[in-house]
Amino acid sequence: MGSRVRSLIIGTILTASLVAVPPASGQELESWELGIKYPGEDPTNSFVLSDDGSAKVEFFVENSGLTEITVQFEYNIPFGGSHDGPEEESISSGSNETFELKISGIDVLSQDAEKKEKFSITATITSRQGIPDPLSSSQNREGDLEIPSIFDLVVDISEPFGPMNAGTDTILTVTVRNNGNAQDGVAEVDVRDDCPLLTTDSGLDALLSGNIESGRAKDADLKVTASESHPKRHCDITVSVTSKRNGASGASEDEVRVTVEPPPTGDQGSGGQDNVVS
Repeated sequence: MGSRVRSLIIGTILTASLVAVPPASGQELESWELGIKYPGEDPTNSFVLSDDGSAKVEFFVENSGLTEITVQFEYNIPFGGSHDGPEEESISSGSNETFELKISGIDVLSQDAEKKEKFSITATITSRQGIPDPLSSSQNREGDLEIPSIFDLVVDISEPFGPMNAGTDTILTVTVRNNGNAQDGVAEVDVRDDCPLLTTDSGLDALLSGNIESGRAKDADLKVTASESHPKRHCDITVSVTSKRNGASGASEDEVRVTVEPPPTGDQGSGGQDNVVS
């Protein structure tokens, strides 16, 4: 009789143990999901980097299982970028937690505009309800990082060789360089000066033709003529250009000062000296 009672007691204990700690089913092991919040909720849309080479990516882990899970994250960032994101997080049963991955340190000017490369996030379960998970179930999600188009035209005017005489002309070289990472061109060019008796020709129209590749430059000659009656004066000449691709937002200008002297005369012995009008 005693042996039978002992058998019943042992059987009851084993049954209670199986009920208290049921084995994790295959469905239970896969009852979680890693996801990325894509722009416009469309996985084909890219995360476009800012001009300083940074971006923020929101991602989530949904735990629809019956136990708390602890997840370890790993990140793979293209273009030599850096990242700042959580390394490990615990997600309660039946909850959905959102996290943020910060991407930075990408030199966008060294890359072609609109170039895309994949980044990835990997999540691996390290424990369930505080107990190490020997299966180390993991999921991986990817997205596209896109290099932005940067339009940056810079105009530069060469310095004059020296003063010019009234009744003569001089040539200034105007150079427009494309410091952006995309093809661009000059949409408009404007020349201004503060001397009514100074004229400039339309030699800069050559800047309007064609495009300028990234890292390349285009130049043209600006002819400046001072009338014979021009007084002795400093004249400021300003050249501004606007971008074909970025309009007024991509405008650039440069300024140079030209000094106009009276025409040379045969009488240099008067000892008198004209003042320069600024």
